Amino acid sequence: MIHKTYRTQGTCSRAIDFDIDEEGCIRNLVFTGGCNGNLKGIGKLCEGMKAEEVADRLAGNTCGIRSTSCPDQLSKAIREALSTH
Repeated sequence: MIHKTYRTQGTCSRAIDFDIDEEGCIRNLVFTGGCNGNLKGIGKLCEGMKAEEVADRLAGNTCGIRSTSCPDQLSKAIREALSTH
C-alpha cells in the first residue's frame, strides 16, 4: 500500500491524503480545506477506482480563473505517488 500526503498549490484546499492499494486503486481519499461537500463527493467517487484512471480524468481541470483545481491537484498527487514507488 502506498500512502501519500500532498500539499496543494493554487487551490483552496491545503492538502490531499490518500492510499493506493496493491491493485492500484484509490482508498481513503481526504482533502483538507476547500469546498467541503464537493471534495467529500470527489473522495466517494474516486474510492476504489484505478489511480491512473482518476489521474487521467482529472488532469487539467481548472477552477474559475485559476490554472489548476483540487481535482487537478489530485491528479498531480497521484502521478507523484506512482512515480516514486
